[in-house]
Amino acid sequence: MIGKTTMVFKEKVKVYNKSYHDLPQYETPNSVALDLKAYFGEKETEADFLGSGGYSFNKENRELILFAKGGRVLIPTGLHIALKEGVEFQVRPRSGLALKHGISIVNSPGTIDSDYRGEIGIILINTDPHNDFVIKCGDRIAQGMVRTCEEVIWEPVLSVEELGDTVRGQGGFGHTGTK
Repeated sequence: MIGKTTMVFKEKVKVYNKSYHDLPQYETPNSVALDLKAYFGEKETEADFLGSGGYSFNKENRELILFAKGGRVLIPTGLHIALKEGVEFQVRPRSGLALKHGISIVNSPGTIDSDYRGEIGIILINTDPHNDFVIKCGDRIAQGMVRTCEEVIWEPVLSVEELGDTVRGQGGFGHTGTK
């Protein structure tokens, strides 16, 4: 259809940025996710990070080395947000970091609930079996997107038959094959 317009909804989100980085932004006009950056404060030491012990922090260079073979660590962003009720902020891996370096997010997608006011942290993992990964303050390490959520009200039934039948039924976990 020529001339079709798409309605874009924009959600205002209050944000406190304790880092010296610009606020997250959309990198292209049609991006749906904002890039999130690592923020290492001036006073942080290796002991300030939460993780599996699979990392090392260089205080002088303000960079963190995430070790190969499953190093995990919570990376701070310096961002605190206030979402309205019924909205979540999803944190997702960056595809380039995942493909080129094996860097992902353990709890992907991570959810920031509307009642959370603490600093947004990103739980990164290095899945590369051979190479450590260096994260510098200001590196784009994840992406985030605002999503509306519906709250459910459970309606208990007495048997699985009361759920109704579908073509798929109980098929799952690859039941449709690979081709």
